[in-house]
Amino acid sequence: MTSSFGTGTSSRRDALVGADLLVPVGGEPRRYVDLDAAATTSASEGVVRAVQEFLPWYSSVHRGAGAKSRVTSARYEQAREALTRFVGADPSTHVALFPANTTEGLNLIAFRLGLTRDDVVVTTAVEHHANLLPWRRHARVRVVDVDRSGTYDVDAVIAALDARPTPRVLAVSGASNVTGWLPDLAAITAAARARGVLVVVDGAQLVPHRPVDVAALGIDVLAWSGHKMFAPFGAGGLVVDRRLLAEGEPFLVGGGAVKAVSHTDVVWADTPDRDDAGTPNVIGVVALAAAAEELLAAAGRNRLHEDLLVRALDDELATVPGLRRLGPTTGDRLPVAAFVVDGMPHEEVAERLAREYGIGVRSGCFCAHPYLSRLFGLTPAEVQQFHDDARVGRADRLPGAVRVSCSSATPLADVATLGEALRALTGHSTDGARNRGAATVGRGR
Repeated sequence: MTSSFGTGTSSRRDALVGADLLVPVGGEPRRYVDLDAAATTSASEGVVRAVQEFLPWYSSVHRGAGAKSRVTSARYEQAREALTRFVGADPSTHVALFPANTTEGLNLIAFRLGLTRDDVVVTTAVEHHANLLPWRRHARVRVVDVDRSGTYDVDAVIAALDARPTPRVLAVSGASNVTGWLPDLAAITAAARARGVLVVVDGAQLVPHRPVDVAALGIDVLAWSGHKMFAPFGAGGLVVDRRLLAEGEPFLVGGGAVKAVSHTDVVWADTPDRDDAGTPNVIGVVALAAAAEELLAAAGRNRLHEDLLVRALDDELATVPGLRRLGPTTGDRLPVAAFVVDGMPHEEVAERLAREYGIGVRSGCFCAHPYLSRLFGLTPAEVQQFHDDARVGRADRLPGAVRVSCSSATPLADVATLGEALRALTGHSTDGARNRGAATVGRGR
């Protein structure tokens, strides 16, 4: 399939479904400016075409003798190998599973590793809750902390790996969903491999933006989500070393996961069927594979464009009076930025950007409460108050920030529109974001 992403900024955005969606702003329609890609991306037109072309053939997987079932089964297994290769893994050593999203994938592997309360998992203060809570459920967690800039170095990871008892697993994010920071994954995984520690990577933010080479990095498990890479059809990727799934009960049990069942016994199926209970989301898998093909075809162009987006975000946000960035603002990063504005609650900033300018961003703690607590420099007493307020439903007292996040399909002009809107909110507009936004409706740029 040919990539639907073109070489120009506008053609990238126009390749998304709903690229020219109009929303009401002040009683008039305005093109929606989507700056919430770290949460969810729109579907690409190429992905939708792949789904539409497959739909007439959609049928049961592995259990039917008819032509549609054979086609569907073949397409499902082809996608499994395609997704394995998409992240640089060898299908002879790794296998792809298709959970609904990164969270489900990490819960699955945390269960399948057979961890006990005597086992230690090293993780970091940067993590999304999805790469923290599953490990806490099954084992003891040792956290690599961050400094006030929201980063940690490789030496801190090595110290955690060398502490006793020796950990079984290192679970790290390939990129922060809050700040876009990219840790030195190659050095981190090398340190874990040298110590015989399993490496699990939360790739939810990394995979949509950067090529990943599981074999070169020595990653044992990589999880990511389709809805963050232009394939919002309910399927994610989980590429796992086959040896980790060879024994034990699956996370979900039911039809398709077994060879034989009686009222007193069960013979589990081999990998990957053992971890594929029930009727799978074949449509989502077809969409995910199509998105992977598009991203591979456009990897070089996307990287150049995203580097421009990072610089544009830095430049625009630096001109907003009273805006304070959270996390690093130098080095290699994704086009993601978290910030607060003096005198304005985070939810008010996000709500006004939507209501007055048609700009979609996110506010809150972004499912990374420990990380935000570090970025804000909260004391243990303040964190406890945060939790006490949450228990009694005092959402108005909870800390939070605003996050803007771009994809490879985000036009540079949208970042400029954001800057103008923020300056207008703080009373320092230079040429009127409202007029600029209205002018772009007709052109769809």
